[in-house]
Amino acid sequence: MALISRLSLTGLCAALMLSQPAFAAKVITVDRIVAVINKNVITARELDERLRLTQANLKRQNVTPPAEDVLRAQLLDRMINDEVQLQFASDNGIRVDDAQLDAALNRIAEQNQLTLPQLKEALAKDGIPFDRFRDDIRREILMNRVKEREVEDRIFISDAEVDSFLKQQAAEQGHGSEFLLQNIVVTVPEQASPEVVREREQRAQAALAELKAGKPFAEVAAAYSNAGNAMQGGQLGWRPGNRLPDIYVEVASKLDKGQLSTLVKTANGFHIIQLLDKRQSNDALVVEQVHARHILIKTNEAVSEGDAKARLVAIKERLDNGGKFEELARLHSEDSSASKGGDLGWLNPGDTVPEFEKAMNTLSLNQVSGPVRSQFGWHLIQVLERRKQDVSGDRARLEARQALKERKADEQYEEWVRQQRDSAFVEVKLQDE
Repeated sequence: MALISRLSLTGLCAALMLSQPAFAAKVITVDRIVAVINKNVITARELDERLRLTQANLKRQNVTPPAEDVLRAQLLDRMINDEVQLQFASDNGIRVDDAQLDAALNRIAEQNQLTLPQLKEALAKDGIPFDRFRDDIRREILMNRVKEREVEDRIFISDAEVDSFLKQQAAEQGHGSEFLLQNIVVTVPEQASPEVVREREQRAQAALAELKAGKPFAEVAAAYSNAGNAMQGGQLGWRPGNRLPDIYVEVASKLDKGQLSTLVKTANGFHIIQLLDKRQSNDALVVEQVHARHILIKTNEAVSEGDAKARLVAIKERLDNGGKFEELARLHSEDSSASKGGDLGWLNPGDTVPEFEKAMNTLSLNQVSGPVRSQFGWHLIQVLERRKQDVSGDRARLEARQALKERKADEQYEEWVRQQRDSAFVEVKLQDE
């Protein structure tokens, strides 16, 4: 079962404030174009609406928004990047159907400890139309799928890389530590001229000067940072040292709590790091593992949701009448585990997508589920064993592999988005009257 980037509640709600507005054909009586991206445009009305929502979100976080013209420019840049990705998704047949979207919305409500009607009421109180929220979540899922397909699914981490990583971490300060950080990133375009590099460095120096003068970090991040967490105050949250860039661990290990770094130069730009807290992470880790297997039928242009589900209903009937799970998995499952009779091995919490894990956790031993929908298609699931397991011994290798994958994914995704934007026709008209 492939791992996927899961859509956290706070991440999705924050994404509403940052994600790209809809570009479907619509009637606009009076408006102005502020950016052209290939065949599509961003209008002043769309940017103004995004500005209003973002200012409201920052105020809810008790963050004073930056000057309006600064924030408008920041938001427009993000909207352009999002639109480039959404056009790529459309051109390459990446879709999110209504059933998948409804499942995501229900998950958001559950994570908020709300029903879906209560979520609608909460959004309405914040002045956010539910249809708009729904469209923004669809776009967020689309961009996650683009990242998975174009970047994450193509990353391979070898055992030799893991061994080298662990050896390096063992020799470095910060190994076994977790850091609570916030950052500001001023990016530098690929192959930028010396003039552009100087301009970006001056921008980063201006941000650092404001921080040293006592301006709140969140306000400076919102005004200056090009990172995806800028409108969340630049917060990175708690991160194990092995899941941070080496330069971040090196810098953070030398900082006292609350201390700011000097300007940190990397290949993608200039960084400012603040250490908020630090702790050790060497405790034993005991989890409940599940040994499970499944049969997967994927949906595509040729196989509808109904057809895939009907196929699994027929397979389930054969299982109920004495059919052998492993044989039917080898015959029908459209997953790399098919050759092993659908066996997924021992799974830790979080190894599978939420819909799969939730259904799996309700099953008794040897019970076969009914059809379960996930973003991968439709599944039949059977739990073979459960056990409590101390995974401390394996944790280092598991975390190292995941850290390497996340690091590569973040770096390659930034590069991929930059390449897509460079290859697109982009014309910014923000200053046009």
